[in-house]
Amino acid sequence: MNRVIKDVGGKALWTLETLIARASLVPNTPFLDPKRFSWIQPLEFNWMTIRRELETIMRHPERIPRFQDVSADQASITSDNKWRTYFLYGMGYKAERNAARCPETTRLVEQIPGMKTAFFSILHPHKHIPEHRGLYKGFLRYHLGIQVPGPADACRIRVANETRRWEEGKSLMFDDTYPHEAWNDSDGARVVLFLDILRPLRFPVSALNKTIVQLVRWSPYVQDARKNQERWDRDAVAADDDATAGSARDRPAEKLTAPAPKAGNRQ
Repeated sequence: MNRVIKDVGGKALWTLETLIARASLVPNTPFLDPKRFSWIQPLEFNWMTIRRELETIMRHPERIPRFQDVSADQASITSDNKWRTYFLYGMGYKAERNAARCPETTRLVEQIPGMKTAFFSILHPHKHIPEHRGLYKGFLRYHLGIQVPGPADACRIRVANETRRWEEGKSLMFDDTYPHEAWNDSDGARVVLFLDILRPLRFPVSALNKTIVQLVRWSPYVQDARKNQERWDRDAVAADDDATAGSARDRPAEKLTAPAPKAGNRQ
């Protein structure tokens, strides 16, 4: 039943795309100029801070779920272990545990107008994401390059007929309703900070867009993913507790010794 609801809902959203395009305050091109968005500059300025927080969570890669483990719908485009996601926000829902581990990144993304989703998108070596399209034109997709191994053209994304490459500390903004695909042909992990923001629209379509996004937020498509993320969080907390308990058991017991008597205090 959930599958039917998602399919019908997706088709309904696609019928609104002409209306969204006509009301858009930014171009309807595959890629958009990041300079149009003032909130991007603080992200690029602080990209090394974001990277340091990423490096901390990458110390335990086994605790970072595959994308399809969180959003089962992604299984149509990825079925291996090479695309992993570390969510801070998903359609407005905050992943509290993950956000606490990345406080500066979280603070930065929370300042972005219309930010609905934010996560680290991790493509492991030699991963290809086949062509697909996004759910709804009421969003814009943003990537900030955080870890981009060489050579220069190994890590790239095609949107419609345009192909661009990620660069560390640099931004890409695009409309994900165009067909797009991505490659990591390098020997290292490629990581971007991945955001979905509300598309700037003229009123009253902007109000309609917010209502539609709220309905999507309540849909099985999002609620199932939310439950999966919460399950991963619980498992990660349990793993942390087990590791802490194991360290305590392995620690040598401290020997207790009585203090030496002070001179002149002999009974």
